[in-house]
Amino acid sequence: MKISREEALRRAIESVEYAKAHGLTVEFSAEDSTRTEWPWLAKFFQEVVNAGADRIDIADTVGVMWPSKMAELVRYIRQNVKGNYVLSVHCHNDFGMATANTIAGIEAGADQAHVTVAGLGERAGNAPLEEVVLAIHFLLGYCTRIRLDKIKYVCDKVLEITRFPIAPNKPIIGINAFSHESGIHVHGIIENPQTYEPIPPEIIGASRRIVLGKHSGRHAVEYVLRRLGYNPDPKIVDHVLRRIKELGDQGKEVTEDDVRKIVEELVNKCDVSKLT
Repeated sequence: MKISREEALRRAIESVEYAKAHGLTVEFSAEDSTRTEWPWLAKFFQEVVNAGADRIDIADTVGVMWPSKMAELVRYIRQNVKGNYVLSVHCHNDFGMATANTIAGIEAGADQAHVTVAGLGERAGNAPLEEVVLAIHFLLGYCTRIRLDKIKYVCDKVLEITRFPIAPNKPIIGINAFSHESGIHVHGIIENPQTYEPIPPEIIGASRRIVLGKHSGRHAVEYVLRRLGYNPDPKIVDHVLRRIKELGDQGKEVTEDDVRKIVEELVNKCDVSKLT
């Protein structure tokens, strides 16, 4: 902006006082907080709080923080900025640590977190709402007023409208987040979902996927056959598993419709009563 620090502070104070005089709730966000000398940042925050700011925000504008350092900065601001205010953290994901930095900030004493649905935002994006909310609930054990069962729906709707693609392995909302293929994993999921899932997918309005492919085992095939209404006779299971692995070796993900077709191939060779 090509102005001095003193001029920036003067403008900030005037802006806060003006907004407060017109009855507004004011949140003051210090852009690039995390690359600012901490004593100057604390002085700036103290002056805007004295001017009436209700909230102040530590902005990691270019995502250069890491969790332990973010926690240290939050504690520093808490100790050195006096008054009645809400402390926010605003984290970008340039080094892939937006969620971790946000959670570290909250654990260290921040009251509020800035998030975006699916992490949409400039460059590598911001802290994703779905990751932050679920980490707050299930890792920190805090409560929010977010409807967890609506998270998947909201994310899907926003991604549909924005036409923004996400990676299959995107935490929480990626198609693979609650998908299981490995024989050992599927067996564990069937016996007890907690074996390989940190939370039940139903909590966020999602559902579990049993993927059939070259890594599948007998338990996955038996599970899918029962879902389709077939009797998982060992000979049928062996045949279906062999065909699934053949298709998997060709790089194909096998769907339940594919399994149905594979079973139908056996109809002319087997007693139909054994299949249903």
